Amino acid sequence: MFSLTRRVSFTASHRYWRSDWSALRNEQRFGSASATHSHDYSCDVTVRGPLDEETGMVVDLGQLDTVLDREVRVRFHGMDITTQVPEFADGKLIPTGENLARFIYMRVGAALTGSAAVVRVVVREDATISSEFAGEG
Repeated sequence: MFSLTRRVSFTASHRYWRSDWSALRNEQRFGSASATHSHDYSCDVTVRGPLDEETGMVVDLGQLDTVLDREVRVRFHGMDITTQVPEFADGKLIPTGENLARFIYMRVGAALTGSAAVVRVVVREDATISSEFAGEG
């Protein structure tokens, strides 16, 4: 088996907030992250599969780039994730790095065709913090 990792970047804002909690409880639990702030994210998506002997590739890179553009860049770049991305809108997923990594893993995995499968997604908010999702179990 072979693997390939492609990195994509996007800039977005978010905040950690639960609508079923008071403002005070949100501030106590999430600290400064309860206020809207932005990041220059980078996201590494790793796919694994057999090598296509005809092309020498594990995945059609054009297809992967198209999927990453639609499922990551277009969906998140320039957005306030907390209010503009429906799956993370108020009362739904909290836009933590962990939830973003799992969400991207699921979306890209569902959109890819062929024999390669997503095996790992790493989301970096900045140079000091990243979250990784490598599947259930």
